[in-house]
Amino acid sequence: MSWHPSVGGEPPSDEVLAAVDIGTNSVHLVVARSLAGGGFEVLDGEKEMVRLGSGPGDMKRLAPDAIDRAVATLRRFRQVADRFGAPMRAVATSAVREAQNRDEFTRRAWAEAGVDVEVISGIEEARLIHLGVLQAVPVFEKRLLLVDIGGGSTELLVGERGEALAARSLKLGALRLTQRFFVHRRFRATDVAACRRFVRAELVPFVREVRRLGFDVAVGSSGTVTSVASVAQASRREPRPQTFNNFELTAEDIAAVVDRLADARLHGLQSVVPGLDPTRADIALAGAVILDEVGRAFGVDRLVVSEYALREGVLLDAWERSNRGSLQHLHDLRRRGVSQLAELTDDDPNHSAHVARLALLLFDDLAERLSISPEGREYLESAALLANVGLFVSHANHHKHTYYVIRNSEHLVGFTDREIELIAQIARYHRKSEPKRKHEGFARLRPEDQQMVRVLAGILRVAIGLDRNHAGLVDSIQARVDGDRLAIDVLPRPGADVGLELYAASLRTALLEQVVGMPIDLVAATPSPQS
Repeated sequence: MSWHPSVGGEPPSDEVLAAVDIGTNSVHLVVARSLAGGGFEVLDGEKEMVRLGSGPGDMKRLAPDAIDRAVATLRRFRQVADRFGAPMRAVATSAVREAQNRDEFTRRAWAEAGVDVEVISGIEEARLIHLGVLQAVPVFEKRLLLVDIGGGSTELLVGERGEALAARSLKLGALRLTQRFFVHRRFRATDVAACRRFVRAELVPFVREVRRLGFDVAVGSSGTVTSVASVAQASRREPRPQTFNNFELTAEDIAAVVDRLADARLHGLQSVVPGLDPTRADIALAGAVILDEVGRAFGVDRLVVSEYALREGVLLDAWERSNRGSLQHLHDLRRRGVSQLAELTDDDPNHSAHVARLALLLFDDLAERLSISPEGREYLESAALLANVGLFVSHANHHKHTYYVIRNSEHLVGFTDREIELIAQIARYHRKSEPKRKHEGFARLRPEDQQMVRVLAGILRVAIGLDRNHAGLVDSIQARVDGDRLAIDVLPRPGADVGLELYAASLRTALLEQVVGMPIDLVAATPSPQS
């Protein structure tokens, strides 16, 4: 699938979608219609500079006025999307990700603007940016080094044919480094040298990985890279291009832009540099230094510019999610991440896989009765496969360790922050205490998500009991309503004694009984005679 504008006429459409990128510096909206022949037609787009990361303390807290600005912007963007009848997906990056009061922002975004904000990890951000770039720059068949410099962080990725081979998110952003190096006193040329040293040190851990993998082409995306390209292009005294997609910057171009911006800042003329957007003038130098040091660290001679980045990646990702089966690699990516985490931390993956199979059988029988949304099936399967990863830390309270491992893993790419939280919560409640509102993490969930956790954790508890021996003795199960009770027929493997499994599962039915609203009986079923 490629991103391209309509060439005229009323194009055939599949659906209209809206994507919002809530960055450290700006909030962006794009509304687009997917085309039957592939690609998208952009219907509307807006950008608002809100400076969410402008608070003191290295972005540890979002300032109240910044939250006000962002929520007001989201309210307006919501109205734009509603005008097109477009479902909206909004993701937040570094400033919100790091803020101690991020829950205040996400709650207000939902309550006051009707926008469900997903706070994504740095690695997930890099993956989505990669999806966006591949729609603008013809590098799918090549191994690319991607650099995306935002206000609060820089995402680096080596990818090939749509797959991320390595990715890293670093706390190197144009706004963050401006606040650190360029605002506290009168500007001096030595400030640039200090900023360079800091950036160079932060890049070191990823240099070896990039050298090992190598790359054929380097691509830069987002506002900083486009700003550098615009200043470089202006110095050539050529007509300004309509788009900077696929514009090429040399290493010499980038170094010259750094010198030009530093000289302008020294003389107080940074807001009038030819080609530079005045609204970005205060943070442009820090961003250009980051880009220059990235190029030096990885040996980049030429950089291809992409104006498409996170929001275009979010749009494509949202389209794939709503058209399952059209591009199967998204689901494979999510499942592969779950499998990788399980392989690293679960010493009995066969047991976990068997439990997951039994849990999905129960889900399929109960989903309609309990009004569970279809995506709950994937969350349940993932939680079942990962329920024991906490044993890697300690057996005592391993359900709590499981929550921590899932919540902080970088393997679960392709999932949103909300989805990772739900999977972690379901797995956390696979044993011991049931979900309670006094539990801090559970209390933060919205009511509908709390109910989903209760339902899916209830199913998971019973499924775990049905493999008490870790021997896969239960072949199949089926749930059915029998009068005022729910019967779960348990079919054993030929010749197997499942008495212990029935007993263990019966001790674990309380939560599921609460959500189904009736007592549960576990019944040993007799295999049908073979014909």
